[in-house]
Amino acid sequence: MERPLAKPRALIIGGSVGGLFAASLLRSIGWDVRVFERAAGDLGDRGAGIGTREELFAVMRRIGLPVDASTGVQVQGRVALDRDGSVMHELPVRAVTSAWSRIWRPLRQALSDDCYRGGATLARIEPNAQSVAAIFSDGSRAEGDLLVAADGLHSTARAQLLPDLTPRYAGYVAWRGVVEERAVDPAMRNVIFHHMTFGFSDGELMLSLPMPGPDDGPYRGERRCHFVWFRPAPEAALAQLCTDASGRHHGVSIPPPLIRPELIDELKAAAAVGFAPQLAALTRATAQIILQPIFDLESPRIAFGRVALLGDAAFVARPHVATGVMKAALDAQSLADAIEASGGDWAAALQRYDHDRRPFGSWLVERGRHIGASIMATEADQRQRIETIMREYGAAGMVREQPITARGPG
Repeated sequence: MERPLAKPRALIIGGSVGGLFAASLLRSIGWDVRVFERAAGDLGDRGAGIGTREELFAVMRRIGLPVDASTGVQVQGRVALDRDGSVMHELPVRAVTSAWSRIWRPLRQALSDDCYRGGATLARIEPNAQSVAAIFSDGSRAEGDLLVAADGLHSTARAQLLPDLTPRYAGYVAWRGVVEERAVDPAMRNVIFHHMTFGFSDGELMLSLPMPGPDDGPYRGERRCHFVWFRPAPEAALAQLCTDASGRHHGVSIPPPLIRPELIDELKAAAAVGFAPQLAALTRATAQIILQPIFDLESPRIAFGRVALLGDAAFVARPHVATGVMKAALDAQSLADAIEASGGDWAAALQRYDHDRRPFGSWLVERGRHIGASIMATEADQRQRIETIMREYGAAGMVREQPITARGPG
């Protein structure tokens, strides 16, 4: 009796949404998958509000994940608030926003625990003509037929394959936070919990968008509001922003609890002077403000024999395009489709994947730079472009003409 052939195996580095989309899609075409995530704990509480688009929901339905009205919240339009809180401009652009956890949790639940290993930090990869190996910092080793590097902005795999390519700092940072609906004065909720809200200052932008709240517990059904405030910060100043109260430097990022209290106090004071009361209230009400330096990155290649770069490991566009999760899903779908159509020629499949996805990644990076330049203009120039900024912001991945319908997978 002829012995059945073993399934091909994919090693997926990174257990965020990109890696999990790749895992589910490759399993759906008959692959054995193993996901390796550097973080040891549950990732479900990470992330904040995200823009959506029907393409994202289509990939979720394809792998059997539920998509219904609870997946996101309806956004009635976009408004710009003047410093006194009055509406200075309005666009009737409807959208649906979701939360990162509403995407990650179903993806993680769809993958059995024996396919997922947390606390696994990649040290290096060893590709050859017949297979590819991943070596981890604890000395352990895994081998497979394909390695998908979905390990983010500071990808270890990409750094090995493209050692001269580094993320480019954009010259400004984002201060972020998530606020519970009950923490905001009811008189201020109507605008910010039902619209994408913009506030313009001199070379700065603060915006907020509603997102789903808890899906269980006593506050189930309440919304949350995610705000992001873009502020210029020269590279020399970035080092100080990422220095804690003890004087320890944390590189180009810092754990949120270690941000110096005086920086948070300065932010709240500046928001009260520079932005509408509704937006300033968000900075006061958030439990933990997060610092995110803005980088972008454009890879000249995303396929290397048996190794594919995916999601932020391949391209990082500035957050103004609001397409990170959707792009990761579409990258994973393109990779799986190319492999399924290849007849076992995985090197050719990866070249097709590179051909199909690299132009879109480059376009997103350029679009993010374009919107960022408008945001960082002087106040006079910025106010002349308010409608353009509002219309373009996230248009590649956030605007939807129709609401999510209450339909399941399929």
